Parts: sequence; C-alpha cells; structure tokens
Amino acid sequence: MHTLRITAIGLVLLSVFVVVAAQINQRKDRTPVDGAYLFIWVWLAASIVNFSVGVFVAGYSVLTELAVHVVVFGVPAGVAWFLSRRFRKHPN
Repeated sequence: MHTLRITAIGLVLLSVFVVVAAQINQRKDRTPVDGAYLFIWVWLAASIVNFSVGVFVAGYSVLTELAVHVVVFGVPAGVAWFLSRRFRKHPN
C-alpha cells in the first residue's frame, strides 16, 4: 500500500511540475522550462531518501527495498520522460 501511495504522490507532483512549467513558459521573455525533465531529478532525490528510510529506519533488506524503489521511481519518472519527449519543442 505504501508503494502505491508514494507512486501516486509522484504522479501528482509530476502534474504540479508540468502545470507550473506551462505557466512559466507562457511568458515570452523567459527561457522555456521543461517541468517533466526537472521533476525526474527532484523525484530521484526523493526516491533515494525513501529508499534510505526503508533500509536504515524500517529495517527492510536492500534487495526488497530496491524492488520497491524500481516501481516508486520508475513509474513517475517514466511518465515524466514520455511527457518531456512528447511535448518538447523542436527548433526549426
């Protein structure tokens, strides 16, 4: 249940990053911001903290927590990667 909850939080946070980046990008005088790309780095840091808490505080084995980490990081980061590539503006 914890894995599902954290993954869902990641997807919600991704949507916040994308919406805020879209608001920033509406201003023409700024360099475009890729919220999904930025999210991946922030989510990696949050996932490492979650991994560390699972191993050092909760006492789970590294292998067990690594399997959880693949889902917790991988699903939101995969969606972010897709969005980043899908909506990237290609200069012509």
